[in-house]
Amino acid sequence: MQNPIYTVLNIAEILKADVKLVNGQTVIQYLIIDSRSVLIPENSLFFALCSHRDGHGFIKDAYKKEIRNFVITEEKYISQYPDCNFIVVDDTLIALQKLAIEHRNHFNLKVLGITGSNGKTIVKEWLYQLLAVDYNIVRSPKSYNSQIGVPLSVWQIDADNNLGIFEAGISAANEMENLAEIIQPQIGILTNIGEAHAEGFSSKQEKLEEKLKLFAATELFIYSPEYVSETNFNDLPGKKQFSWSTKQGADLRIIAVEPTDVNCYLRAIYQDKEIECTLPFKDKASIENGMICWATLLALGYSAEQADLRLEKLSPVSMRLELKNGINQCSIIDDSYSADISSLAIALDFLNQQNQHSKKTVILSELFETGKDDLDLYTEIADLLAQKKINRLIGIGIQISKYAKLFKFETQFFHDTNTFIESFAGLHFNHETILVKGARRFEFGRISKLLTQKIHDTVLEIDLNAMVGNLQFYRSKIKAGVKIMAMVKAFSYGSGSFEIANLLQFHKVDYLAVAYADEGIALRKAGINLPIMVMSPEESAFEAIIKNNLEPEIYSLEILNNFLNSLSDYDFNYPIHIKIDSGMHRLGFDTNEIDELSELLKGSQKVKVQSIFSHLVASSEAEHDGFTQQQIEKFKVIANQLVDYLGYKPLLHIANTSGISRWPDGQLDMVRLGIGLYGFDSALLNNRGLNTTMILKTTVTQVKTLDAGETVGYSRKGVMPNGGKIATVKIGYADGYSRAFGNGVGKMLLNGNLVPTIGSICMDMTMLDITGIDVKPGDEAIVFNQEHNIMELAKEINTIPYEILTNISQRVKRVYFYE
Repeated sequence: MQNPIYTVLNIAEILKADVKLVNGQTVIQYLIIDSRSVLIPENSLFFALCSHRDGHGFIKDAYKKEIRNFVITEEKYISQYPDCNFIVVDDTLIALQKLAIEHRNHFNLKVLGITGSNGKTIVKEWLYQLLAVDYNIVRSPKSYNSQIGVPLSVWQIDADNNLGIFEAGISAANEMENLAEIIQPQIGILTNIGEAHAEGFSSKQEKLEEKLKLFAATELFIYSPEYVSETNFNDLPGKKQFSWSTKQGADLRIIAVEPTDVNCYLRAIYQDKEIECTLPFKDKASIENGMICWATLLALGYSAEQADLRLEKLSPVSMRLELKNGINQCSIIDDSYSADISSLAIALDFLNQQNQHSKKTVILSELFETGKDDLDLYTEIADLLAQKKINRLIGIGIQISKYAKLFKFETQFFHDTNTFIESFAGLHFNHETILVKGARRFEFGRISKLLTQKIHDTVLEIDLNAMVGNLQFYRSKIKAGVKIMAMVKAFSYGSGSFEIANLLQFHKVDYLAVAYADEGIALRKAGINLPIMVMSPEESAFEAIIKNNLEPEIYSLEILNNFLNSLSDYDFNYPIHIKIDSGMHRLGFDTNEIDELSELLKGSQKVKVQSIFSHLVASSEAEHDGFTQQQIEKFKVIANQLVDYLGYKPLLHIANTSGISRWPDGQLDMVRLGIGLYGFDSALLNNRGLNTTMILKTTVTQVKTLDAGETVGYSRKGVMPNGGKIATVKIGYADGYSRAFGNGVGKMLLNGNLVPTIGSICMDMTMLDITGIDVKPGDEAIVFNQEHNIMELAKEINTIPYEILTNISQRVKRVYFYE
């Protein structure tokens, strides 16, 4: 079987679409949905998708990247770009899916389809590890499992593949049938049914029924009866079923789960015999995912002995890129667990989001089991690195070293990781962003540790995917044309500065806002070019504000006059933002000052008002809705009065995070999104629809056993009348863990158990009462996460999530994750 060749004309015929073609014979190899992710533009087809952002707005960007082939719904772009091929359809997403179906129909490879609430990506990656020796496998990159991700995944199939492993995720009813038609699995695997993405369904049963649609035409369905308990057995999909369970009768009945220090030993009854396997993991989630893989191997016909031998060799899977601070002012992107072309392209796109350093370095191992000839493989990698404007490549491995001449930029090559480490001192990493990406056998984790700053074991993890999800959630709430100003003041609510600003700039927010000029200056130095409003400009910082093209908030006549004086040497309309006091009574112009303000603004050519805004006092609280409505109306009256004076229309904005959710009439021209980005909105019940973005964790330093009556900590505040055990963890009030959490008020998660503090919180340490719990030094303690969330912590000490987040000190290491 040969790979199909798709021309623009051919694709138009498949889609039954109208066309305007300059060259219908242009061959298409790549489907593009993001103008920032282009490999070979002349062979790329850009789909202007209309999901959270209208993709037609990025046609200009794609054109600048030399793309000349587009699928659109709005014909007005045809005349604007007369040298381009245009395919005009009613719905670009449906067109993308239809093209993927056509491509899938061309091949008769075996396909495994995976769905469930959790574990899809890990099961997919482990099945790839387990089956790669027997098959040439194509699989979903990372967690590409959405209405967009699935067709892009299936588009990767080529004639050399004889097995596909694709995952499918849904968030609402009536989504799975589309994905089922694209994937067309012969074998179906259900991981589990939990609470993830529950907001789109009326019940857990509705979610299950929707997920099972993926398997409607499967030959074999692999599942656990615990997750389909409310479904009649006769209604289960698949001509054949294979079940596994730890609680009831099943084809694979697991009768013993015995974790050890480093792995887990399983025993089960299969075909009336006792069999066993060892998983090299001991956490609950990994054990369940391993059971699913065990069942899948047996269902596919592997012997119990073969399955055991393969399962015990499973390697950890990290589907997340980690962004960390590194040595010598470097930024390190750690993707050291895997290496393949698809994930390399994703990692390079993430690398190019980082603007804090001009130099970009890639440390890359040779790739295995790609199904490609080595010359073709490394030619493709060299082209990819060049297209992504990589400055330096450090290649590790014998094969990649053989093709050194293909890379036309600065390079160094080493035969193995040990040789690289021996040469590390002379490699001179300084002020650059470094992507570390390697196949597991190269143990690139050792390289990442060398490059990463040595900071104590208390870590704040920030999930950038979750933050993007929250941004898209609010984008879905605002009206067309309304802009977004993202608040990144106070070190982005404790989560970081340029790391968060880079992400927001990449995802096209319109404005950033900081509290003080030095925050904005730091962002400019890190390569952030978005407009930045400074909310508390100081007269001493005016020169720096102007030099760095920052835009001050003007809230009084005094500060306006002072700023005008600072512009004496400038002849342009400098952008400013006018703050109106509509009821907060913190900062802003009062009604009686508008006439004088207007005269000052009209009499000066030095400034131009970019926006007029105010701040809602209680937008989330129903008891104050009357006052909120008054604020909005008062602001509109004052703002319109000012607009009449000015003779031009600045942006008007008053809605904060909760205002976006509850006051659509207050969205006006722009909204200011703050704490909602980080997963908190007091206007939403239990933050429904938002993702938890941050986890604060630390580690156990020491465990002690105390006798009855002994005390713990300063001033002997912690008393153990009956004796017991305590664990000391590496976090204290100098890290931002408030002293108010002492003496049992605060709690942490330790090995799945919620345990209280005991005694006073120290500057660098906290003691926990772990009586009755198995804990050892080095174990992880969760200060807050999705389960033990910041809302609960805030209630414990009678404060708000803002304070918990912004109190986390700079010495706590920030690690950013991105899938």
